[in-house]
Amino acid sequence: MNIHSIRDAWRLCCLVTMSLVVGLFFSEGQVHAAGTSSKTRQLDYHFDRTISREVLENYLDRSVTMAYFLVTGKVEGNREYLYREDDIRLIRNIGAKFIGRAIYRWNGEDRLNDNSFWTDAKALIDRVHAFDPDVILQGCLFETISRRVNSVKIPSWVFTEFGLPVEDRTFSYEAMLNLDGKLVNHWGRSSVPDITRLETQLWFYYLAGSYINLGCEALHIGQVGLIGMADPDLKEWSRLLTRIRAYAKTHARRHLVLLDAHVPTWGMIVDGVSLLDFNSFPLRIKEVPERPYEGVLEVNHLDAMFQKSKGCISPSGWKSRSLPYLVEFDNYGRSRSPNVADTKSIFVWGWDEVSWLSLQDEEYRNKWLEYAYKWIKETDPNGHLQMPVSRMITCPNDTFGSYRANTRSPNCPIGYSQEETIKEIWSNASK
Repeated sequence: MNIHSIRDAWRLCCLVTMSLVVGLFFSEGQVHAAGTSSKTRQLDYHFDRTISREVLENYLDRSVTMAYFLVTGKVEGNREYLYREDDIRLIRNIGAKFIGRAIYRWNGEDRLNDNSFWTDAKALIDRVHAFDPDVILQGCLFETISRRVNSVKIPSWVFTEFGLPVEDRTFSYEAMLNLDGKLVNHWGRSSVPDITRLETQLWFYYLAGSYINLGCEALHIGQVGLIGMADPDLKEWSRLLTRIRAYAKTHARRHLVLLDAHVPTWGMIVDGVSLLDFNSFPLRIKEVPERPYEGVLEVNHLDAMFQKSKGCISPSGWKSRSLPYLVEFDNYGRSRSPNVADTKSIFVWGWDEVSWLSLQDEEYRNKWLEYAYKWIKETDPNGHLQMPVSRMITCPNDTFGSYRANTRSPNCPIGYSQEETIKEIWSNASK
């Protein structure tokens, strides 16, 4: 072989080697890039005193309904508390960030006198925050009051806030009722408290402050239209919520409490500013009569909120053409015609929304959550699906009257097994 042949062979060898190196470099880059795209995108959950729209929606996109999570069996006298360990595991497994309806009383106000109601709740909050300090837990101020409130003492700090002389007395059921009798005994033996009554504001302020003191950073205010029956201009609501926000600035973990409510008028807005950080409403599932027990979501079905959340300035100061909102699987009982389709009724095949979900087989439940999450994102990006994790149901069941998304196991034998589907939906959305 002459010198030219050797030189040519060497050049060819170099070219091949360079090609291999460059190819390997790019292939490694592609592998690295692919690996990066498959990783979960890190979401921001930081806030203090105010909250950006991005951070708020990050929370709403990881929200669950987990009714009574912070209420133990010592107080409730039921058997659900037996699965609290599995509930804590579930929160950590799926990466939930907003635990809705975690603590409240629907009547039975005298149970607030049981110290374990508060100490057990605080212990559970501390356990959750030990593995994820970003998690928000929500307390509720609901549209009901019973005579049992007459046994609950009014703390001195409540009187002081309202500029009233400190008294040694309990709350008064009668003093919370509408003077014209409106919505009195609305719930049978209990009534809707009237926000224009000072006693009602004392009661709600006491609940809000007590939940904030526990470590709750969100409050659901229930059906504000009912409670505000005599407050069409939202003047009294505005005064009360301003007081609650001021309390949170001093006492809340991150100096802020997020407020929401069921808003049949698509918002609570005074002079262009929302009284709420976000809106919320039931899903309003529509039956498909020709396909028994199936349901779909539809804009303008009954009073569904999709594409209707009003524009405003948020309490944190940012402008929005449509305030972010949650839609949830609501519970409100059964109709007089269970298992019958009536598209003009709020009942789904005769059941409330979460009861309807629990009656479906596991495969349909999982597919329906995937469908609902995707449909809402495509139909109205301002909306966010609050995933059902734990809530009372009113249909025939052998699960202690409760739907639970927990994966069924010896640790939670009454689970309906939507846990992994929720986790997968959220994981895919973060890629």
